Parts: sequence; structure tokens; C-alpha cells
Amino acid sequence: MQVHTDISSLPSFKNAVITVGTFDGVHKGHQHLIHRIKALASAIDGESVLITFDPHPRAIVFPDDRSLRILSIPEEKIELLHQLSVDHLVVAPFTKTFSQLPARDYVERFLVGNFHPAIIAIGYNHQFGHHRDGNIELLRKLSATYHFKVEEITKQLVDDIEVSSTRIRIALQEGDVKTARHLLGHYYSLQGPVVQGNQLGRKLGYPTANIAVEDSFKLIPADGVYVIQARLKQEVLHGVASIGFRPTVNGTNRTVEAFLFDYDTTLYGEILKIEFMEWLRPEIKFETVDLMIAAIDNDVAQAKAILAKK
Repeated sequence: MQVHTDISSLPSFKNAVITVGTFDGVHKGHQHLIHRIKALASAIDGESVLITFDPHPRAIVFPDDRSLRILSIPEEKIELLHQLSVDHLVVAPFTKTFSQLPARDYVERFLVGNFHPAIIAIGYNHQFGHHRDGNIELLRKLSATYHFKVEEITKQLVDDIEVSSTRIRIALQEGDVKTARHLLGHYYSLQGPVVQGNQLGRKLGYPTANIAVEDSFKLIPADGVYVIQARLKQEVLHGVASIGFRPTVNGTNRTVEAFLFDYDTTLYGEILKIEFMEWLRPEIKFETVDLMIAAIDNDVAQAKAILAKK
């Protein structure tokens, strides 16, 4: 997959089959669409081209709204899309000026002007242009003028549940990482550099890696304890992660901490990625530290039992 970030220096695409969207999470609905554009491109000896934006459009259109939560930061999105073997990924800059393009200009100047598509494939509910005035009907009206075909992708259902980024966000905010994985088609993950904490975990016999999630828009699942799979460079590890405020020790900041099984190397500065496999329990304020340690003992035992069945 070739990644393009400079719109002014795009190559000439051969019989481009394009699709456009934020592709947040690259979930099963997105995967269905991507498989379709690859098949369409193959049928006409063309190239599949996926167009997405950075930053997220909502961050530009509603700059004062801090409620936006995204499932995949740009690096994660690129990694997930690379696994799906799209020919080209175009990451277009989303600006205030771009957001004000009328829908027709968006098609004529952005899509046709840059990509000269043979086929435009979009989801059944896709909207575009200033005030989201454009839709699939406008594309159909313009298709004869600009010599492209339009392919509508219907909604994707998983066990009769419509797949959407919103539905996945709700599941994660409830700690339901199993449903999130089912709809995503992959584990939900967080990643960031390991930073120094107060080393309380080490004193308790459970040294943890404190992960700094640097993108403020990245969705962090519900507070609680989870079974995780961790990736450190080329190494795959397992453990438990705790998200929350550590009320037993009067913590004030929300933290993401991972205890990795059979691993006791200092990780400060390393990029650690954790993938959420299962929810174990909510965050609890224990009456004593000894009760907290007993609960962690139980968390670890439960996690190892779950992992043994995988």
C-alpha cells in the first residue's frame, strides 16, 4: 500500500476505484467496503484508492467541542489499512477552507480533479460538502458529466447489529471490549510511550507500565481491569491493564497501567501497545491496600485462566 499525504503530488491512478471517509476504527463495515473497492478495481484492471482525512473533520468543523473521541489515531489507521492491502491510501489535510467547499465543488475539484475516478464507491448514508449537502444522488447526477460510475455500499450487519463507529464507541465506554472486537474485527488498542509513575505497583509486587496516551481525542475504555495482549516492538506479551483514578491510594489523575506477565524489564520511553481482550471487573476503592493486593492476585489468576483457553 502506498501512502500519500501531499495532494499536490499525487500519481496518475489507473482506472481509480475510490472511496472516501474517516474510517475511524477500520471496523467490519469499513472492511466490507474496502473488499468491494478492491474487487471492483480488479475487475477493470484498476487501482483501489482510499481517501481519508487528518485531522478528523469534526475537530475542524467544531473546534470548541472537546467531546470527540476517536477509535484510531492516524498511525493506527494506516497500520490497519495496510493489512487490508489497499493499493493507495491518501491522507488529505482537512482544513476550515476545505470544509466550506460546496458539495458540487467537492466532487468536481477534489474528487474528479485529483483522482479522475472510474468508479466512486460510498456507503449508503455518506454525506459530503459544506453543511453535508452532498449525497449519493448528487454523485449519480454528476456521473455522466465526469464519466465515472457510482457504487452504493449497503449497511453491514453483524449478528443483525448495524456496524458503526458510534456503536463501537458506546461498547467501549461501557467496558464491553468483546462486543467492540466483534464489530471491529480486531482488538481495540491503546498505545503510547511508557512513562515513570510513582512505582506503587512495584512496591506491591506488581510492577506496571504506565502508558501515556498522547492524543487527547483517543477513546480510552471504561475504568476497570482488563485482560490484555501487549505488543512491544516485535514481541507479543500478555497481562492485565487497569484504567482509572486509583481511588484506594487517593489518585487524582486517570491512568492506564499494564502489568505484563513474566516480564520485568524497565520500559521507560518505549512505545507499548495494549489490545483489550476481556473485561474483568470495574475499578474499586478498597478499604485497605491488602484487600487491593488480594484483588489483583485474583485478577491475574482469572486472566491467566482466560488466556489458557485462547
